[in-house]
Amino acid sequence: MARILVTGGTGYIGSHTTVELMQQGYEVTIVDNLSNSSIDVLDGIAAIVGRKPEFANIDCGNFVDLDNVFKQYPDIVGVIHFAASKAVGESVEKPLLYYRNNIGSLVTLLEVMQLHKVQNLVFSSSCTVYGQPDAKHLPVDETAPIQKALSPYGNTKQINEEIITDAAHADSDLHATILRYFNPIGAHPSAHIGELPNGVPQNLLPFVTQTAAGLRPELKVFGDDYNTPDGSCIRDYIYVVDLAKAHVKAIDRMLHAKDREQVEIFNLGTGTGLSVLTLIREFEAATGQKIPYTIVGRREGDIEQVWAAPKRANEVLGWKADTPIRDVLASAWKWEKHIRNIK
Repeated sequence: MARILVTGGTGYIGSHTTVELMQQGYEVTIVDNLSNSSIDVLDGIAAIVGRKPEFANIDCGNFVDLDNVFKQYPDIVGVIHFAASKAVGESVEKPLLYYRNNIGSLVTLLEVMQLHKVQNLVFSSSCTVYGQPDAKHLPVDETAPIQKALSPYGNTKQINEEIITDAAHADSDLHATILRYFNPIGAHPSAHIGELPNGVPQNLLPFVTQTAAGLRPELKVFGDDYNTPDGSCIRDYIYVVDLAKAHVKAIDRMLHAKDREQVEIFNLGTGTGLSVLTLIREFEAATGQKIPYTIVGRREGDIEQVWAAPKRANEVLGWKADTPIRDVLASAWKWEKHIRNIK
C-alpha cells in the first residue's frame, strides 16, 4: 500500500490521523521533533493498530534531515503536514518563533518534496484564516473572505496557504488539499491516544479535563461580554477522530479522483456553534464532573464566534462529523482518567 509521510505525527491530530491511515491500509512514516508531544504516543498508536508507524525524530525545518527521510522512504506518495506551533495566545507573545517554525518548515518541506517528485500535499490549516466573519458569512463556507489575522498563529496559516497556492501555480505537478479545521476536541475511544499538551494547556477542553481531575483549581473563561447569547465565545467543536478521517478521505481523493482541482480547500467542522459556557455544561452532563470556573477578561487574539458550513466537505470528500458532543466529551474524560490513573 502507498506510504504517507505525516509531519507532526506524534501530536494530537497527527497521531489520530496516523491511526486512521494505518487502519485503512496505508504505510505511515512520522517525522516529529517532539517539541510538543511524547515518543510514548507511538506505543498508543501500536496498541490500537497492532504495530508502530515508522518514525524519525527530526525538525521539519532542517533540509538535510528531511531530505534523508525521503531518501530512506522512496515509496512516499503523499504528505500530510501538521508540524507547527499552534497556540493563539503564545503566538501573540512569541511571534518570531511562530513565523520561523510554521513558515520555515513548510518551505523546507515543499523544497524536499519537489526534489523527490512527491506531488501530493494535505495541509493542516485553520478557520483562523477567516478572522471574525461578518454575520452574513456565518456559518462560514469556503467562499468567505480571508480577513486580517487576529494572531501571528492565524497569520502563519494564511501565509502558508498563499505559499502552497504559489508553489502549485509554478509547478503543475503539485497537488494540494488545504483543510481548514474548526476546533478539534476529544480522544480516541480506546483512550490509548488523546490530547496531552506540555505544561499549561492552551486549548479549552484539556484545561476542563485537568480541572475535573484536580490538576487545576479552576477553569478561566476568557470573557462573558461578547455579543453571543451567554456572552462567551462560540466555536465549532469537532471530534478529533472525525477530523482524522477527513485526512484519509483527502489522501484517497488525491490519489484516485480524476475530477480534483490542483488546489482544493475544505472547511472541516460540524456546522454547529457551541459557546464556552455551553461546552462546560455539556461536559458536566456527559461525565458527572463539576467544573469550577471564573470569568476573567478577554484574551488577546480570540475570535468572538465562528462555526463551519461543511457542505463542500460533506459532498465532495464524502465526509461528515457526526459524533454526538457528549460522546466526544466523554472520550476526553476517559483519556484524562487513563493518563492520570483515575478510576
